[in-house]
Amino acid sequence: MSAPTQSEPQPGRSYLDALTVYLRPSVLVIMLLGFSSGLPLALSGETLRVWMADSGVDLGTIGLLSLAGLPYTLKFLWAPVVDAWQVPFLSRHFGRRRAWLIASQLVLMAAIVFLGTRDPISAPWMIGLGAVIVAMASATQDIVVDAYRVQALPTDEQAAGMAGYVAAYRIGMLASGAGVIGFSAWLETQGIPTASVWPLAYAGAALLVLVGLFGSIVAREPQSARDLAAAEQDKEGSPIYRLFETAKGAFADFLTSDAALAVLAFVILFKLCDALAGTMTAPFVLSLGYSKATYAAIVKGVGLAALLAGGFAGGAVARALPLSTALWIAAFLQMASNLVFVWLGYQTPSAGALTVAIVVENFAGAIGTVIFVAYLSALCRNPLHTATQYALLTALASTGRTFFASGTGYMVKLLDWPLFFIATSLTALPALALLVWLQRRGHFRSLENDRGS
Repeated sequence: MSAPTQSEPQPGRSYLDALTVYLRPSVLVIMLLGFSSGLPLALSGETLRVWMADSGVDLGTIGLLSLAGLPYTLKFLWAPVVDAWQVPFLSRHFGRRRAWLIASQLVLMAAIVFLGTRDPISAPWMIGLGAVIVAMASATQDIVVDAYRVQALPTDEQAAGMAGYVAAYRIGMLASGAGVIGFSAWLETQGIPTASVWPLAYAGAALLVLVGLFGSIVAREPQSARDLAAAEQDKEGSPIYRLFETAKGAFADFLTSDAALAVLAFVILFKLCDALAGTMTAPFVLSLGYSKATYAAIVKGVGLAALLAGGFAGGAVARALPLSTALWIAAFLQMASNLVFVWLGYQTPSAGALTVAIVVENFAGAIGTVIFVAYLSALCRNPLHTATQYALLTALASTGRTFFASGTGYMVKLLDWPLFFIATSLTALPALALLVWLQRRGHFRSLENDRGS
């Protein structure tokens, strides 16, 4: 038997590479940044609502606090600032992307401390202001992390970077959600005055941002960002003019690309079936007779494990297969995962049946998310506009969650639970039709060629 040539695949080595890629410094940095990105979401959302309820704030005020999440949807409006402007002092020492990372993380830490030291009873509107500042700093960090990830990772690390980012993001959310709430409860058992419990818990969350700050400091500035910074030294015009030109160029660059409108529609529709079902999962499970404690335990336990496993599985699929093939797999898995709730509805309530449904739904959803993020990253090919274009695409992708999903309660009333989940599965069909059309047009082949060049 002849020895394998240099070009022949070596299965043992390919499996080893698939595992060791997560230990590469560039991928580890993305994981650290992912943890930092996942932290603030609950601090201005779920954890904040628990704090308000614990303090006796009325439900109307608590409901209004959900508006603090708007910066995550509108972040594409100021993303051109990240592409167009330097950060004084920091950009000179760390480079454009790392400077924006460090600046957003320092502001985020200060904003979390500010929010945690407001009084929810005497100054509820200051709580709202603090929540908005946290969300804006967090959304800005997300803009920069996404741009950094797309520019810093080579093609063979993109899938692993995305899988690691999603896993670390979920862990960050868990730390600022259940972690901060649990920490506040522990502080109470230690005899800490109630008025001091939540400020201390939020201060602890602010310290966790140091994980991302460490990642930003040890990271390497992407070569494309360094080249862009050098080229910009020869540019003329005021900062406002450069900002306007960057924003105009980002939108024009994307909208004049081949099949731009079809691509935008595909971005909006691809995760729609997942978003529609996810909105009603908790009410459906509770309607079957499961307790809130059982549901929370399974979601936070095996559900989280399934999310992490699905993220790494999605990274492996995106790394090993062509982009269009990976998207087909993700689409069918998302459709099938919705139907598992139809099956759950006909089972005798038990922890085992609920575990199966949650594991399938979380595992398939995580695979779909990682592969979809790989597609969005491939669309953002121009280093001049990476932050702006990626922020725009993610904002469009969240449309299903923020707007279309708002009517799911009425759908349940009209169709009842089994038909509702079947209908949500069928909402994937328009995205599949666009997938066929884009594939025949050569859209994915051109993206693969650009990634490989």
